[in-house]
Amino acid sequence: MGDTDRMKHIESLLPTGKSWKLVWNDEFDGETLDRSKWDFRLHIMQQRHKTFVDDAAELDGKGNLLLKLYEKDGHFYSSHLQTGSNYMDRPGGTYGKFKWPIAKIETPKSMHKYGYYEIRCKLPTQPGWWAAFWLQSPTIGATLDPAESGVEVDIMENFTRDGIVLHNNHWNGYSSDHASAQSGPRKLEDTPDGFHVFGLDWSRNGYVYYIDGKESWRVNEPVSHREQFILVSTECMGYRDGDSPSAELKKAVLPDYFIVDYVRVFDEIEQA
Repeated sequence: MGDTDRMKHIESLLPTGKSWKLVWNDEFDGETLDRSKWDFRLHIMQQRHKTFVDDAAELDGKGNLLLKLYEKDGHFYSSHLQTGSNYMDRPGGTYGKFKWPIAKIETPKSMHKYGYYEIRCKLPTQPGWWAAFWLQSPTIGATLDPAESGVEVDIMENFTRDGIVLHNNHWNGYSSDHASAQSGPRKLEDTPDGFHVFGLDWSRNGYVYYIDGKESWRVNEPVSHREQFILVSTECMGYRDGDSPSAELKKAVLPDYFIVDYVRVFDEIEQA
């Protein structure tokens, strides 16, 4: 980051006791989203999800990403950003008379393993949609060894407008073999500007989660040893179980935004 960026964006709240080096970041400066860093997630479990769109993400010209909730013809829409993709998210093809169930893994924008992952953001204010910052493996559930196939690591999930966030890990896919570890609710403390910093220290020995610079949860296993990609996402409630918005979502007063100041990734510098 240059001097200009340091004036516009606060310094990271890095875990103490380690040395860190910035290896990837987006400060969301400028006027347009940097598509060399981000793609849009449009599918889920091989199906095009109609409420995942590529027109609800914009920069405000003041160093912030705005992920917007909007309504059109009685339906609600928002955007997922991701630096890679999951093999289960896109439809497969055919092999002669046989249907191949999964698509090829697309070339990622960025994949990374271990390190410290951080977002500074302001959560939505209206009900019926949720915001998240998380890591995903392109091959999660492909085997029953999460160290090899990867772990979904939800650094921050926010479903309600009461200042509650969650940390969750998922592995072995999303059917009968699915397993998870959950932090339970974490209540945010008020900040002067409404922004919060969420971080994750992912090492070979486990995951340590942080909220506003303070440790909030840790889990030691299983640990993914596979490179994974980043998602900054929003989702409208009601559409996973049907084709209509939830009752809560219909109460939303629009527009509403999930506002992101920055996303940063650091590597630990090994001491000689």
